[in-house]
Amino acid sequence: MMPSSLARPRRSSLSTSLPVDRARVLDTLVNNLEGMAYRCRNDRDWTMLFVSQGCLELTGYGPQDLIEDGCVSWEELTLAEDRARVRGEITRAITAGKRFSVQYRIVTSAGQVKWVAERGVAVADEHGQPVLEGFVEDVSIRQMTQDALAHAEMRYRHIFEHASEGIFQTTRDGGYLAANPALAELYGYDTADDLIADLADIERRLYVHESRRREFRRLMETHGEVANFESEVYRRDGSRIWISENAHVVRDVNGEFICYEGTVQDITDRKSHQEQLERQANHDILTGLPNRNLLGDRLDQAISRAERLGYFLALVFIDLDNFKFINDSLGHAAGDELLVETANRLQRCLRTSDTVARQGGDEFVLVLSDHYRVNSIISLLERILVEIGRPVSLSGREFKVGASLGVALYPQDGDDAESLLKHADVAMYAAKDRGRNNFQFFTPELNRMADERLNLEAAMRSGIDHDEFLVHFQPKVDHRRRIVGVEALARWNNPEFGMVAPDRFIAIAEETGLIVALTDVILKKAFAAAAGWAQAHGHGIQVAVNLSPKLFLGEDLVGRVAALLREAGLPPERVELEITESVFLGDGERAVRILSEFKDLGVSLAMDDFGTGYSSLSYLRRFPLDIIKIDRSLVTGIEHEEEVAMIARAVISLGQSLRKTVVAEGVENQAQFDFLRYQGCDEFQGYLIARPLPGADFTALLARTGGQL
Repeated sequence: MMPSSLARPRRSSLSTSLPVDRARVLDTLVNNLEGMAYRCRNDRDWTMLFVSQGCLELTGYGPQDLIEDGCVSWEELTLAEDRARVRGEITRAITAGKRFSVQYRIVTSAGQVKWVAERGVAVADEHGQPVLEGFVEDVSIRQMTQDALAHAEMRYRHIFEHASEGIFQTTRDGGYLAANPALAELYGYDTADDLIADLADIERRLYVHESRRREFRRLMETHGEVANFESEVYRRDGSRIWISENAHVVRDVNGEFICYEGTVQDITDRKSHQEQLERQANHDILTGLPNRNLLGDRLDQAISRAERLGYFLALVFIDLDNFKFINDSLGHAAGDELLVETANRLQRCLRTSDTVARQGGDEFVLVLSDHYRVNSIISLLERILVEIGRPVSLSGREFKVGASLGVALYPQDGDDAESLLKHADVAMYAAKDRGRNNFQFFTPELNRMADERLNLEAAMRSGIDHDEFLVHFQPKVDHRRRIVGVEALARWNNPEFGMVAPDRFIAIAEETGLIVALTDVILKKAFAAAAGWAQAHGHGIQVAVNLSPKLFLGEDLVGRVAALLREAGLPPERVELEITESVFLGDGERAVRILSEFKDLGVSLAMDDFGTGYSSLSYLRRFPLDIIKIDRSLVTGIEHEEEVAMIARAVISLGQSLRKTVVAEGVENQAQFDFLRYQGCDEFQGYLIARPLPGADFTALLARTGGQL
């Protein structure tokens, strides 16, 4: 017998004494459901035999309105378009002995359309008659949600299928889960399915550089997204394109990874345009060489490398000799052709580790890296001079163009780009000063000379403005030593530099363009002096002035000379303009036109320094010259060197045959004078006759001698 404390408790007498009212419980449950329970006949009206109280909220009709002979049948409540479908689905289920479930629309008493879901079964009632029993509930909200989702899905699918951008979903490891037609087309596949099946490993098979996919994954894991991620990828046929990806990580409600999802855009054209702009910003348009911008980067990199590895490098500044003359005389097209050919020749001389850049104009810069010995650089520079010096065909004619090269070495000549460029430029000017078509290495002495040159140029500009330039006059005499003319020579007395030799300042004037202003100053003063002599002493002395070849490249040279003659009141026939043979090297037609205009003006024309350069009989025949001036180099030693004497005789004979006045320069002793006079030379000029004199001293000489020396 169990202890009383552990005995099972006895049920309450109340719980056992009252029977359960099951009908009441069921009625309560049925009438409080959110929906309508029903029993109906399987007839054409779905005649209701019973409906729960939920019918009122569902349809707006009470049970009395729906049952038997109520005011409305369930068939009438069913939306007309849905009736046939509903009856068909229920009938098929009953025939198969199955429960039925169907969704359709009803119209409430207020005229509102609702979606309902009906579930039921065919049974026999208490009398054995077949009836339907079931439940109808309002699913309008659920249906609207489903419709919205379906619409959204349809819209997304439409976008997915018809988007111009590629759309994808991938695994972390690079397998495609989904791809749209645009992506397939982008990568060269016929269909998205082909792409998904073929590209099983994106990292190795799609990206040109596998590291880009790894970077993509790193950004996705770190930030959960990437924006405008640019990569170069392979298409199916092996060609390459550039793409931009925007993507994000997709996670489920628990935060677990599902996939990478994003879009792909073909940016090949944009990238090409961008590269073109970058190339234009960093390369010379004409030659395709690196320009100043890229040169700076290349030079900085080369310096860093040389410092790190212990090499030295050479920076070479190249300037083409006489380029401006060719460019201005033959035209810019010929000049451009010369620059392109020079660029090609320089590239052929260099290694891939070296850089050749166009600094601007006719200037090029070489960065020669990874050299151990200066001798190897010297050999390269010699090869460059030979290569540039080979004849080049321009405008149907062959020309030989030299170059002046300046070299600065790292680290001894500078440890940064700026100082190396500056010192190579200084060395290049030294090469020009030493006869051109050579190379010079930078030295501290060159740097001092370059600073002095810059100071001299600045002083020249100021000197022209402040009337520091003077004109000295050297007499020319005939065979009787009667003064027949003078040569006007520029002199410069600067407060800082003192008397500056002409060979120093004339070269600077020609290179900087100051030659135009300087020539105007000399012409004005020479013309004024000649007019003064004629007025004061009655001497009709002809004044000769040198014209730089650079002046023939400018505009309206003849007009400026004519204006200065009118201003001085000097007749043109009292003027002789001296030119050098280099005038004829460029555009011969232009030279002929200008010289013809001078002849029409009435001035005389003389070829100065005859015999020192490019003279030929064709020049003397083609150009309207009046005077030939024998260079002093063909006069010095004429009295005791037979070869020099023979050349002088030939020049004088040539002048006589062509009916040109022949003037000998640099006559310094009586023996030279006598020899030249005996050979038939017309006029003489040199220290034997007189040194160049200031204007006042020459005026005094005229007054004292009456013009007879």
